[in-house]
Amino acid sequence: MSILASLVKAYDRIPGISPVGYAIAKIGYAISLNENGTVASVIALHDQAATGKKKQPKALQVPQPPKRTSGIAPCFLWDKTSYVLGLTAGEGKRTAEEHAAFIKRHLDMFGNTDDPGLRALALFLTAWTPEQFQGPLWPEDMKDQNVVFALESERLSRYLHERPAAKALWDSMNGAEERKGAICLVTGTHAPIAELHPAIKGVWGAQSSGASIVSFNLEAFASYGHEQGANAPVSELAAFKYTTVLNTFLAGRSNRIQIGDASTVFWADASKAETARDAESIFQGIMGEESGVDEAVEAQKIATILERVRKGVVWASAVKDIAPDLAAGVRFNVLGLAPNAARLSIRFWFEDDFGTLAKNYQRFVQDMAIEPPPREPYPSLWRYLIEVAVLGKRENIPSNLAGEWMRTILTGTRYPMTLLSSVLMRMRADKEVNALRVAILRALLIRNFGKDKEAPVSLDQDNRNKGYLLGRLFATYEQIQGAALGRTINATIRDKFYGSASVQPRKVFPLLSNGSMNHLSKVGKQKPGLKVNLEKAISGIFELMDPAADPFPTSLATDEQALFALGYYHQRNAFFSKSEPGSAAQEIE
Repeated sequence: MSILASLVKAYDRIPGISPVGYAIAKIGYAISLNENGTVASVIALHDQAATGKKKQPKALQVPQPPKRTSGIAPCFLWDKTSYVLGLTAGEGKRTAEEHAAFIKRHLDMFGNTDDPGLRALALFLTAWTPEQFQGPLWPEDMKDQNVVFALESERLSRYLHERPAAKALWDSMNGAEERKGAICLVTGTHAPIAELHPAIKGVWGAQSSGASIVSFNLEAFASYGHEQGANAPVSELAAFKYTTVLNTFLAGRSNRIQIGDASTVFWADASKAETARDAESIFQGIMGEESGVDEAVEAQKIATILERVRKGVVWASAVKDIAPDLAAGVRFNVLGLAPNAARLSIRFWFEDDFGTLAKNYQRFVQDMAIEPPPREPYPSLWRYLIEVAVLGKRENIPSNLAGEWMRTILTGTRYPMTLLSSVLMRMRADKEVNALRVAILRALLIRNFGKDKEAPVSLDQDNRNKGYLLGRLFATYEQIQGAALGRTINATIRDKFYGSASVQPRKVFPLLSNGSMNHLSKVGKQKPGLKVNLEKAISGIFELMDPAADPFPTSLATDEQALFALGYYHQRNAFFSKSEPGSAAQEIE
């Protein structure tokens, strides 16, 4: 199923979503009118619960706005103040034209209406002039915000656009115009085709006014004389449904997470709403986000399933007793969107059985296993991405990397090679070899290079890979330096030589070997037993090296550099284990 078809199907499943012809908009103020058209009050509709933060406009369901490009197109019964009142906080070069268009459209539509609400608005628009905008009735911060109307007698119960007469007028407007029809590529039915699709809002980094997935605005994009949406015919109904459900997902938290620069939405297709919510909550848990489940029992159920999946239990067995409907085959969809000027780029698209997604996630967890583990038992993908960013800032995450990595996790394919170069570069620059970075390298070695045996979870004292052995040797030289100089070291050999040692061993290791002899002599004067253990550790590593090859090669390939980091991490942490010769723990004991 295509992306648009899946979104249309999701619209039909979700209860309470905006009906056809309506959309959710952020409304800042309501103008309450008397039946004679005079203003009774101006009501702020901002979120009063946002303590300590900037108050946000209220999200209301309103008649769907037209898609504005460069022309003037007023909304029905609501709009920003430049249209409604002829006022703006900026220069407003065409504010008068916008206001005139708003008045003309509504007076033409209302005609001789006998509805008190619509008649009150007509009287207001006829008598209003921008000079009437004065305090204290009209607040200055109202300018450029969206405005709705209400009758004073019912302002606490409904707005003007919610009155039956207004709804009937809006529905008749949407169905009255005869439009040319064609076969819709999404639904397969013959219907009027949308020339312009509604805007998609809420994608991180995209234009605040919204962007498009489907659009044609230049002759170079057209074919066979078709214009705009006729090049890829999608019915007006299908266009409304897919954009409405996508905007709903992007505006909330239960079906949306941010992965780098990719705004990611996800939804399940299940016969029962409860089963769909369970699948969506589990996916949030997989990605390291809050599950969005409030009830304690439901949260415990999701946590139990997640724990069993992470431990490698087969998906069907993991959910059999806890959520049996999930094991029956639930279709799941994940869509990654990224900004691209006035359009949106599809970073990744996953559609498959939820069990397949769980299986691919289990494989990812196994790939990322490392001993000793990170402080967080199952770090989020976002936490891993921070390790490849300069200064640990989200804006420095390499472009496209987050989306590419997410796609490979979902589909079970090879990880992006840019991930390998990014981690190695950060290690050389920061001189920081931690569990998160090493876990990424191990996953790359296993899936991309097939080095399952050469890349163990914990220290492998029989591993003969030259990169792994050199990493272990480097950690041993560092341990010798620490034992000899103690806390008087200003900069360790890792601080000075890690980058060059992991890339060009021949330039560095002879120097480190000579320095270790001096350090060992100092250790021997104070702790002879520790010196013997450290010498045994070095000789044990050299015994595993190929006697016919140079122990310190000129250079290491990228996969060997990753193994160098893995060997260094394992050996360095093993020195703090009581069972390891020359360990700090053994020295204290």
